[in-house]
Parts: sequence; structure tokens; C-alpha cells
Amino acid sequence: MGAAHAFWLAGRQATGTDTFEVTSPWDGRTVATVSVPTDAQTEEAVAAAYAVREDFAATPAHVRAAALDHVSRRLAERTEEIARLISAENGKPIKWARGEVGRAVSVFRFAAEEARRFNGGEAQRLDTDAGGQGRLALTRRFPKGVVLGIAPFNFPLNLCAHKVAPAIAAGAPIILKPAPATPLSGLVLGELLAETDLPAGSWSILPVPNDRMADLVQDERLPVISFTGSEKVGYAIMDSVPRKHCTLELGGNGAAVVLADWASDADLDWAATRIATFSNYQGGQSCISVQRVIADAAVYDRLLPRIVAAVEAQVTGDPADDATDVGPLVSVDAAQRVESWVNEAVDAGAQLLTGGKRDGASYAPTVLTDVPAGTTLSCEEVFGPVLTVQKVDGEAAAFAAVNDSKYGLQAGVFTHDVQVAFRAHRALEVGGVVIGDVPSYRADQMPYGGAKQSGVGREGVRFAMEDYTYERVLVLTGLAL
Repeated sequence: MGAAHAFWLAGRQATGTDTFEVTSPWDGRTVATVSVPTDAQTEEAVAAAYAVREDFAATPAHVRAAALDHVSRRLAERTEEIARLISAENGKPIKWARGEVGRAVSVFRFAAEEARRFNGGEAQRLDTDAGGQGRLALTRRFPKGVVLGIAPFNFPLNLCAHKVAPAIAAGAPIILKPAPATPLSGLVLGELLAETDLPAGSWSILPVPNDRMADLVQDERLPVISFTGSEKVGYAIMDSVPRKHCTLELGGNGAAVVLADWASDADLDWAATRIATFSNYQGGQSCISVQRVIADAAVYDRLLPRIVAAVEAQVTGDPADDATDVGPLVSVDAAQRVESWVNEAVDAGAQLLTGGKRDGASYAPTVLTDVPAGTTLSCEEVFGPVLTVQKVDGEAAAFAAVNDSKYGLQAGVFTHDVQVAFRAHRALEVGGVVIGDVPSYRADQMPYGGAKQSGVGREGVRFAMEDYTYERVLVLTGLAL
């Protein structure tokens, strides 16, 4: 992994004049050196994608599906190799990295299936009024144009897959920009795509530095932008290109609600284990990790010590070790930011029950209670292994506490009552409600996205394909209906 890596320009490998190093968050070693596209090479990739857009949209579904199936199979064959690459560049524990590869395998398989059945057309009789006699409308979907996919560091393979696979399935060329800290997993996708028969120019994977992204964002030949990342950057992109179609998957501060009917010892043990696991998986660097626990007063005193014990049982250490649950954050700067937010909360009166220690890029799994409103930790997305626990009285207060946030990505509600489940679905201002589990559950085929400041649009293969396309109506005249 120490060799220099080329990038992928219009389906072929290329190198530029500059390079940058990818380093391990765990031990600081150089994982790889990556070549940076020049401005001229970036222009070549965009021009090639724009030139091929009509031909690619007309590519037979079986060709696109076969390519997607191939990538899915090859990812599965190379699971261990790619998982270790993810772990090296991202610091993700190897067991979670293997899971990420498995999810990407599924994403490409789902995309192959959708490519075969997408756009079957919907026929609508128009002779419901006299003026429509003998007329039939046929509605199909067509790509809006080239997609610019901008992926984050926290799921460096699977969130690249969520940009690339739906675009190919829909027949939309894509320019993928992986995160600068973790480009290697995205570049592996290029190796697998290059083994297919997709048209030259239909895809490029360019590790362009963030400070050169403005030109790509503004380029009129890229009418669709799919961005996953921070709220600040996402909305800055959308505000700068108001006439483009932007899908933004942004931040969250996921809440897990534990209601009074979730009261048996088995119930509370399950909730505590799930909360501890998914407040700390990926080092807490997931938009839907558990950041807030909102517990009914009837179960709070029994639940809290279980949560603390389950958090303290999380194994921290070397991400290459199969036993490790929690590895480092992506950088020392990220860990220092988490440390400062926790310290601010404690100084303001929060009670630190466990954790609160930083070692380089690693931050110990942390639980706090009595976090004052208005502290950064109570308002923003921590994106680290930190959990706050709050006591409330009753369902209405719990749901109000979930909604007392600028974010609205997903929420988990631990209840056995199906009526409460439907009330939660109606009341909670989020993109997804998970009953009987944490908000961190995501199936890659389901619609995924948020409300309020958590973004606009939806990922999930078919839903992203709909975002990348638009309806076009064909009216047939003179038919004997």
C-alpha cells in the first residue's frame, strides 16, 4: 500500500504532476501516495462525461446491469483486501470495515437489479376529457445529465458506492470526488469499473483537493450534485448553484428514545447494548450514530448504569485487531475538537460518567448526563464516540426532546406499542424512524435522508436514481383506446 496510486480519468488510469500522502489515523504511517489531477485533466474528465451523456443514457439496461453485477462480485472476492485498505486509511476497526465492504457489495447488486427494471414506463389514458380522445400519455425517466458525486471520509467505500452505482444504473455519467483523507477505497472502485464494458467517459474518479472544488461545482455541464458531508459545506454548495439539482446528505445528532413500556431486564439490556455499540461504532463518525439518549423517568435509573457498563465494555485500540470495537477518529484535529466540546459541557455543569480522555487521534467512549442546553455538545453533531443521556416524563416530552434540534436525520424509539410507533412516525421531524432499535440502522435499499438541516433529497439506490433523472411525457395520438 506504499506505492503511488493513479486516479481514473474517463475510464483509464492517469497521473498528474502533484501527489499527496494518505496517512493512518492510528499510527501516522504513510498508507499510500496518491496522484492529483491537473486542471487540464479535470477538464478532460468533465468534457468526456458531457460528450458521452446521450450515448450512455441510451446504453441497454443489460449492459449497465452486467457492469454493476461485475463490480458487486469483485468487491465480494476482494473483501478482506479492501477492508484492510479502509481500516488503514480511515482508522475503522477491521470488523466494521468488513461490514462496509459487504454493504457496498449489496449496493452494486441492488443497482444492477434496479437497472433492469427502472423506467418501465407508465401509460395514462387521456380520453377522460373529450379533448383527449384517442390519446395516451407514456411517462419515462431520463438522466438530468452528468452527476458530480462528492463523498465523505467516514464510509470511504460504501458512500462512494451510493454515488456511483445509482448513476450507472440510471445511465448518468458520473465524476466522483472521494474525500482527501480517504481516497483509496474510491480508487479501488475504479479498478473494478475498468474491468467492465461501460463506455469510456461515463465515469471518472478524481481525488481533487477541496480548494479546487468550486470550479467543478459551478460547471454547467454537471447539472446534478450529490454531496454527503457537513451541513456548512453542503448548504454552501447548494446556495452557490441554485439552478442545479442538489442532493445533500448532511449531519445529525441521532436520538434513541426509551419509553416506559420498554421495561423488562431483557429490554433494557438490549437497549443499552445497542446504544453503546452504535454510539461508538466507526468512532462515532456516522451521521446516524447515537448521540442522544432520551429515557422515560420510569426506566431511566435502571437504564443509565446499563448504558455506562456497556460503553465501558467497548474494546478500544488498534483497528487492525479483530477484537477492537472503537478505533481512532480520522485525525488528531477531529479528536481535539471532540475533546473541547466535552470539556465545554463539563465546565458548564454536565456530569461525566465515563470516558472523556483523548490519546492522539483516539477519544475514549464517553457518557454524560445533565448537559446544559446551549452547549455545543447539546446542539451540534459531535461526530465522535460521545453519548448524552436525558431523563423525560412521558412520550410527549420524549418526542419534543427529539424535535428540539436543528437536525432531523433518523430517530430510534424503543417501544412495544404499535400505536406509539405510528404516533412517532407522525410526530418526529426526521427522515426515518426505527422502532425497537437505535437510529443507526440503515438498509442500503431504503430511502435515506433527513429533514430540517440534515439535508434534502434521498439516497438508497432507487431513490437516488429518481433524483438523478426526470420525467418526460410522450403523447401518442389517434389511438383506438
